[in-house]
Amino acid sequence: MLRQVAISCLIAVLALPAAARTRPHYGGTLHVEVDGDPMPQHGGIARRLIFDGLTRLGSDGTPVPALAIRWTSENSDHRWQFWLRPGVHFHNDSALTSSAAELSLNRSCGAFCPWTAVHAVGSSVVFTSDAPMPNLPALLAGDDFLIGLDSGSSSFVGTGPFEAAGDTSKVDAQRLVANENCWRGRPFVDSIEIHGHKSIRDQWLDLSVGRADIVEVPAEQLRLAQQQHLNVIASQPVTLLALAAADSSVLANANLRAAIALAVDRSALSNVIFQKQGEITASMLPAALTGYSFLFPADRDLTKAHELRGGLNASALTLAADNSATMQLAAQRLALNLHEAGFNVQVANAATAQHKDLALLELTLGSSQPQSALESMLRSVGVATPVVENTPAGLYKTEHEFLQTHTLIPLLYLPRAYAISGRVRDLRLSSDGSPLLADVSLQDAQ
Repeated sequence: MLRQVAISCLIAVLALPAAARTRPHYGGTLHVEVDGDPMPQHGGIARRLIFDGLTRLGSDGTPVPALAIRWTSENSDHRWQFWLRPGVHFHNDSALTSSAAELSLNRSCGAFCPWTAVHAVGSSVVFTSDAPMPNLPALLAGDDFLIGLDSGSSSFVGTGPFEAAGDTSKVDAQRLVANENCWRGRPFVDSIEIHGHKSIRDQWLDLSVGRADIVEVPAEQLRLAQQQHLNVIASQPVTLLALAAADSSVLANANLRAAIALAVDRSALSNVIFQKQGEITASMLPAALTGYSFLFPADRDLTKAHELRGGLNASALTLAADNSATMQLAAQRLALNLHEAGFNVQVANAATAQHKDLALLELTLGSSQPQSALESMLRSVGVATPVVENTPAGLYKTEHEFLQTHTLIPLLYLPRAYAISGRVRDLRLSSDGSPLLADVSLQDAQ
């Protein structure tokens, strides 16, 4: 018996150094590089480090408490009440109040809010609407509705685990420092330096020489990253590549938009441009989420496209896409598809194009719950109709009715991926594929 106890103690002692090596350390600076702007309204990697929402999405994609600790709905989801977490302060030490939350929410979305009105009531925020809002808790976790304080000199005052330091107007670099009094606990690293507008080539070079700790891996370069033995963490397909068509001017004719939808070659786009990563789709939601995406035909039908276009001689169309090499290449491929269907298409930079008949978009799947995910996706393209049905048949009907307008043509669902240095510990991706940097620690931190 004594011998067994001694052996057990010896094993425990020998195990301590290994556990100590994996235990998170506080301190150090995390270096992150991205191709875009770190602080745009949508999808900026720095935004969720600075700001919190009333809710956030858990690992399963369902809304869980954040700045709101609980909520209830009344009157068939026409009225929602969210009670604020007590004791929360903004980075400038002012208290989070229901009035401050109301002002922030009204400022963030203007006339395009999912609600008709929002009011501060005691320590709670009340939303009311003429239409039902069954998905409001999930929608409030989105970038549009993060709570910030209008401080006058800076618009980057939130309640999140990091606060902006230095000149926040610099789009190429942002330095964030740990919020020592964050309501959800101090983050492990002391600071994060995010450098934007870095090409993928430069990001990977900086990672290889130790100047960067986390860099992006575009879907089309996942295979190359694996061949180069980069330490890659990737999400499920969460980014929808889609073609948006204006329903005005030249494309006011519905047959022309339908012809465009039939002329696109998703297989070539997937195989040639995106190196067979992700999945081909003609549905707004991925197959794993609904099980009905196969009901939306994704095959090209050039003959039918010619029939629908008929003798209509559409004037030259402008296809706008982000100025990244891949998006421009994908746009050129789509322009070639449409040329074969009799359309004259010119590709332009989305940032400088004065007119856009077509636009190549990247839309993020905000939730892994089909009902709220579909409403969030519709809102991202300007459709404010609430998704009330929560059955596969009801969701399919809602999606089918919208896609029949051919103002949005889904093409591919792509994963999001990042490569990390050996000093990074505990990096995880959220349900929308964004990196949870607040949970990261550094191995060499003291």
